[in-house]
Amino acid sequence: MAALTKEETEALIQEVLEVYPEQARKDRAKHLAVNDQSLEKSNKCITSNRKSQPGVMTIRGCAYAGSKGVVWGPVKDMIHISHGPVGCGQYSRAGRRNYYVGTTGVNTFGTMNFTSDFTEKDIVFGGDKKLAKIMTEIEELFPLNKGISIQSECPIGLIGDDIEAVAKKANKEIGKPVVPVRCEGFRGVSQSLGHHIANDAIRDWVLENRDGDDSFATTPYDVAVIGDYNIGGDAWASRTLLEEMGLRVVAQWSGDGTIAEMEKTPKVKLNLIHCYRSMNYIARHMEEKYKIPWIEYNFFGPTKIAESLRKIAALFDETIQAGAEKVIAKYQAEYDAVIAKYKPRLQGKRVMLYVGGLRPRHVIGAYEDLGMEVVGTGYEFAHNDDYDRTIKEMGNATLIYDDVTGYEFEEFVKKVKPDLIGSGIKEKYIFQKMGIPFRQMHSWDYSGPYHGYDGFAIFARDMDMTLNNPCWKQVKAPWKTAESSDVAVAASA
Repeated sequence: MAALTKEETEALIQEVLEVYPEQARKDRAKHLAVNDQSLEKSNKCITSNRKSQPGVMTIRGCAYAGSKGVVWGPVKDMIHISHGPVGCGQYSRAGRRNYYVGTTGVNTFGTMNFTSDFTEKDIVFGGDKKLAKIMTEIEELFPLNKGISIQSECPIGLIGDDIEAVAKKANKEIGKPVVPVRCEGFRGVSQSLGHHIANDAIRDWVLENRDGDDSFATTPYDVAVIGDYNIGGDAWASRTLLEEMGLRVVAQWSGDGTIAEMEKTPKVKLNLIHCYRSMNYIARHMEEKYKIPWIEYNFFGPTKIAESLRKIAALFDETIQAGAEKVIAKYQAEYDAVIAKYKPRLQGKRVMLYVGGLRPRHVIGAYEDLGMEVVGTGYEFAHNDDYDRTIKEMGNATLIYDDVTGYEFEEFVKKVKPDLIGSGIKEKYIFQKMGIPFRQMHSWDYSGPYHGYDGFAIFARDMDMTLNNPCWKQVKAPWKTAESSDVAVAASA
């Protein structure tokens, strides 16, 4: 199918909106847009970070998910208590493939579920005493832990447990950081507020722990990788390139990260932010308090990798700049071979994305390196500054959708007819049953890494394996089935 014109895309949006009642239609119209690269600010065309429309199927998560599942959960040497009923902790445990080095249950705890397991009695009488007892037991059972975070679930905000007081008391008793995080799930409009709350907890309870401590020997090339959660080993792939160009990665968080690394971050010369949405708050704080500059980088696909390496190197001396060029040259034969192998198989294929964090814009370049075109993209929990960054990455007249509903996404797919969809687990089986190749782009569909040059080879292989899988010949999309029926009727007439 040929690319839609601006007028056709606008008409498509209006057609999809027709099913809603008037008030809902007005609200949802603000979240659907036709991309216009001439715009400098996305608020001219799209609204974001607003409460989801009641009665429609949103794909967002909650504030607890943003804090425990994203920011704090991957910090591997801390124990993260899900304070509340058992379900939230169990559901958020081990689902995101935040790889780490260590021995689970001894010195790393990321895939374990620690919960205060609330019952009706705890709701009525409060869980402060239970929480304090849990931390005493944790210290006895897992003495090699380096600290504890308390991740509040919804009931905590309703009954008023004083987790801050419990944390301060426990901190004195066990002599380790104990961080209370007010990330009750009902707070905010999505998981995005959970990121912000988690960042504020890091600011208030962690970063100042080593202020005035000069025992850590610094170098002019110290950097921190922030907002990389090591999905399938992504952070390791990124760290390899940074160290090969001559930088020293002092801190990597929170994927495969430790609390000691977080405490050392104020000592670095530059913060490198991969997931802007989840970690820009703490980067801005360190810029204001510690005068540490920060920049975003994108290590998806060779084009964006080279751009990012050079942008990072430009902030250092000629040694690092030369190191960046050596890294790019070192891997050129590798990524040229990947493109030569897979581009002929993927050239011209059209992709629609709907993911969270950075992916709706960061992966566009990787698809384009393979000759593919992204014809629609959107975020689950973006703010307008995310869309500001997306406008220039997307082609003119392409679809942009914010907090897209299940109905809207299905209708857009039926009309645009992409060759591939990249979205989350909630959408995966719907579109596969519609006969459309699908990649789960939150956790790389149990593959990865996708960052870095080595990750690009895996990314290309996975896209080819998905798109060109012979199974799709056995499953027909509804519109293809309808076309076949029309042809049969016409032939028999």
